[in-house]
Parts: sequence; structure tokens; C-alpha cells
Amino acid sequence: MSDENPKNVLVKSSDWQSVRKALLGKWKENPEWACSQLRKYLGSISKTSNDKIKVVMNYLVGTGFRTGTIKHPCITNLRSQLSSEIVKRKAKKQW
Repeated sequence: MSDENPKNVLVKSSDWQSVRKALLGKWKENPEWACSQLRKYLGSISKTSNDKIKVVMNYLVGTGFRTGTIKHPCITNLRSQLSSEIVKRKAKKQW
């Protein structure tokens, strides 16, 4: 797989990497703060880019979240909002 894949470029972006690094080790002690950092990165969910939604959703279904090691109602809520937005965009053929 080429590193020139648009998804790889976005994942490697300095904006996302700084958010991701800031979250390391923070989920257990302060999950609400961590969720707020993801929301800050996304901005308004209804207006954010598909790429940002994909990156955050991909992050939120990673191993720690999938296995239940990292869990909190704010995570469930954010993931639900993102899923709903994806459904809306797919219905409008904007995904």
C-alpha cells in the first residue's frame, strides 16, 4: 500500500497526530476531556469533512475501544453522532 493514499496523508497530518498524541494515556483518567478534544478536532459534525469523520471513527473502533478497555458514555455518544452523520451523508450521496 502506498503512503500516498489520501487516507494515509490525513492520518499523518500534523493536526491529527497532535490530537492523537495528546490523547495517549488520558482515556482512563479523563475520558470526557479526551472526547472534548476529538470534538474540538472535528468542529461541527454536520459541517466537518468526510475525511475527518473517517479518521475519528477509525480511531474510535480501535482495539482499546473495541475490546471495552476504553469505554465511557461520551465515547458511545460521539460514535453514535458520527454514525448518524455518515448515514445522512450516504442518503444524500455525499459520502
